[in-house]
Amino acid sequence: MSKPNYRDIARQAGVGTATVERVLNGRGGVRPELVEKVIIAARSLDYPRTLPDTHRGLLRIEVLMVRPETTFYQRLSKAFERIAATLDPLVVVHRSFTEEMKPEEIARRILSTDLPRAGLILAVPSNPVIKAAVDKVVAQGLPVVHVVTRASDRSGEFVAIDNYAAGRTAALFIGRMARRQGSVVAICHPIYQVHRDRIRGFSEYFLEHAGASSFQWLGFGLDEEHISAELLASALKTYPDLAGLYNAGGANSALIDVLRRQAAKRDIFFVGHELTDYTRKALQDGIMDVVLDQAPEAQARRSLDLILRRIGLTDIEPDQAPIRFITITKEAL
Repeated sequence: MSKPNYRDIARQAGVGTATVERVLNGRGGVRPELVEKVIIAARSLDYPRTLPDTHRGLLRIEVLMVRPETTFYQRLSKAFERIAATLDPLVVVHRSFTEEMKPEEIARRILSTDLPRAGLILAVPSNPVIKAAVDKVVAQGLPVVHVVTRASDRSGEFVAIDNYAAGRTAALFIGRMARRQGSVVAICHPIYQVHRDRIRGFSEYFLEHAGASSFQWLGFGLDEEHISAELLASALKTYPDLAGLYNAGGANSALIDVLRRQAAKRDIFFVGHELTDYTRKALQDGIMDVVLDQAPEAQARRSLDLILRRIGLTDIEPDQAPIRFITITKEAL
């Protein structure tokens, strides 16, 4: 007899093959009762794969993120999906997005009891309402891990790069490698503590290494394309001697477009974050000089490892050191 396949299991369980695939690969989004049907059907057909006992119940790890339109969060979400496919089929990693500028909605999602959760992974901004929600669920015993940025500095574990060091690294590159001397400006999203940490490191480096180039101006781009573009266009007019630009957040594509249109002949040393199609092309074309990539795949792996350790599915204690960010130049592509 041939080995059973997804179609056989789906027929026996009375579900679609897509449901079978999601259950057996831990992709989430399947009701607990359907998960049980699929596991029982797979067992009855002697499906050639180790399957967990259904009496253990479904372990649901919820991942809540923002800004699904950005390449970085798309990479982070995809990383969670890939890692989930390697886990015990009854460990379901459910990924969803919410609006970053609606703290009450984020808090409601954190406090939700609609479905039982074994753990919660958050990639959302900090806000008093959000902090209070995190503190409450942690006090109730729910393991919480903050990834990329920290929503509460009191509760939950934190997985991220050393953002202060990233800011200092950006300043070091501009201070030592800028093609001319002059003013330096930066853009960030102020609602994120990690962005503020980057700017703090950036600013302190220039204070400690005074030279011909100096950090003159900070703009709040909110990671919005049109706002960031307008800020840079204004900075180009205000500082005709502009020598360096650091974007501590997103919206790199807008800044790249402005520099292509208005500053093709300017020698501006540009450092930004995250390797995307836009930043790769900008590196190749000489618009950008350095990209600091914060390795979302490694952050997803570490955050899931922490949750699995806290709920007792592994005895291995994950590394507590910050995730190493990756420095990328044109020559490294």
